[in-house]
Amino acid sequence: MQKVTLKERIRYYFENTMSAGPAGVIKWLGIVSLLMVLFLGLIIVLFGIKGSPEADAVPLGFLEGAWQSLMATLDSGTMGGDEGWPFRLVRFIATLCGIFLISILIGSISSGIDEKLDELKKGRSRVLESNHTLILGWSKKIFSVISEIIEANSNQSAPSIVILADLDKVEMEDELRSKISDFKNTKLIVRSGSPLESTDMIVVNPNEARSIIVLSPEEGNADTHVIKTVLGLTNGKNRKQGAYHIVAEIKDPKNMEAAELVGNEETVFLLSPDLISRITAQTCRQSGLSVVYSNLLQFEGDEIYFYAEPALEGQSYEKALFAYEDSSVIGIFRKDKEVLINPTMDTVIESGDSIVVISEDDDTIKLSGLSGFAINEDALNRIEETSARIEKTLILGWNERGLRIIEELDNYVAEGSEVLVVAKGVPFSDGLARLKSSLKKQSIDLVEGDINDKATLENLKTEEYDHVVLLSYTDMDVQESDAKTLICLLHLRNLSEKAGKDYSIVSEMLDLRNRELGVVAKADDFIVSDNLISLMLSQMSENKDLKKVYDILFQADGSEIYLKPVSRYVKTGVELDFYTVLESAARLGESAIGYRISSLSGDSEAAFGVKINPKKSEKLNFKEEDFIIVLAES
Repeated sequence: MQKVTLKERIRYYFENTMSAGPAGVIKWLGIVSLLMVLFLGLIIVLFGIKGSPEADAVPLGFLEGAWQSLMATLDSGTMGGDEGWPFRLVRFIATLCGIFLISILIGSISSGIDEKLDELKKGRSRVLESNHTLILGWSKKIFSVISEIIEANSNQSAPSIVILADLDKVEMEDELRSKISDFKNTKLIVRSGSPLESTDMIVVNPNEARSIIVLSPEEGNADTHVIKTVLGLTNGKNRKQGAYHIVAEIKDPKNMEAAELVGNEETVFLLSPDLISRITAQTCRQSGLSVVYSNLLQFEGDEIYFYAEPALEGQSYEKALFAYEDSSVIGIFRKDKEVLINPTMDTVIESGDSIVVISEDDDTIKLSGLSGFAINEDALNRIEETSARIEKTLILGWNERGLRIIEELDNYVAEGSEVLVVAKGVPFSDGLARLKSSLKKQSIDLVEGDINDKATLENLKTEEYDHVVLLSYTDMDVQESDAKTLICLLHLRNLSEKAGKDYSIVSEMLDLRNRELGVVAKADDFIVSDNLISLMLSQMSENKDLKKVYDILFQADGSEIYLKPVSRYVKTGVELDFYTVLESAARLGESAIGYRISSLSGDSEAAFGVKINPKKSEKLNFKEEDFIIVLAES
């Protein structure tokens, strides 16, 4: 090996100490200052320099000379009274060196402070909160999720939300404050780091979190990111002894099995495209259903709770329906974690069971204490529903959820029904061809066309269709896609008015803020997929067993939410209360949870006429076009 020189060793040592940052610079400044002061003190001694030009003045000693040099180095003003040119020259040199050294010192300290402030801004300090809601990742869903959790936390003491995402901390905080105006009593803590890194994960204290929400990124392989994040929690070396409460979104059904394997039964996964497809399929056949779902999924207003009510043990489900004035019972949560939604009326509530109830808050679930109800028997009505009929559905536009929507519709329509898909420039024909062979009740036709071209819409004779579903194009900018949707809506309403037929239109929106514009275009319902998924994630972060309720409500088997004509239950134009509606529905094996006043269907301030969980003693007077909202099997 080549021999290492002393110069190289000194240079190597110097570079290593300088890499320590401002501390290294200050260290070397101290060494240089000391050597300089000692050198100048030695000069004073060697040349016998006096501090005064007077003849009887005694030459300065080494310590005094070094001290005078140090004072000149630190403060140039001290040399103003110096006398004698030899002494002045030494002090002048000390002052010049001092200016240079002090400048470097101040710059290094300033730089060190700036670096420390930048480090603090990045949010790397460990979070000391406990019992907090932890959000891992970043997407546009985060604003709805946080808004809902803030609302849920409004009756809690000192709640907190902690966010960990691989973005700049200051930018995240600024964007959150620009989108959410009021955090109420919730404390928001943001940390910058990757949810995939265990060292970053420790910073946000996941072991003491009340619940953890893993957001799916909008770009790249989103499911892989979610699965790796969950795996890092459930199988990490720093995990806690007890079970986590994790909720996460999966976009591809092929990844669900792998996700559930790493979830260790501690994680509830939401298959978002499947759920939105089911909701869209149900909503296109029932105007107002999306409003019902949105109301139930928001913390503001009435939502679903599991509530243990010892007084109802041994009672039938039918008795429980009438037990509350301001809450609506919809099912039973068995002690073995099984959920029964709208069970048979004679189902008994057993010891250890909870009721599934819709209420404004968990502290508003109170027994009315009433033993008798003024059921208006004369107002009861029974007009049976017609059986499933052949239906024609028009789907305008296309995205990956289209196939699943058609597949779900096949569970509701009668044999011989038709679906026509109209879109432009989307390679979806292969998927439709495969779907055709599996459908039992519907036939599918495909037309290449521009949904914003009025002539194309006129040629389709849209008035001949029972349902119109307007899907967003997800392969373009969100605002551009919503603009295409709104233009198509305006054309459809214009054609509707010309034809004199008011047909049902369900429109998918990508940005919740554009819904207000859609109301002007008079769409019957809007599906804002990201917002609905955000609401579900927020609800399950409070109670992960709600996933079992959603699985029942959003599938064709079992009981679902329906808006049925009021004449099926009670007479119109007659004053009655909701207890009478409840009784009529119960005799049909259904659970009534609200109503829709059709005359208010265009009024956003009145929730588009939808009223969930009404006060049961309140007097009502329905019209023929109104609906009762029930849980039923068909």
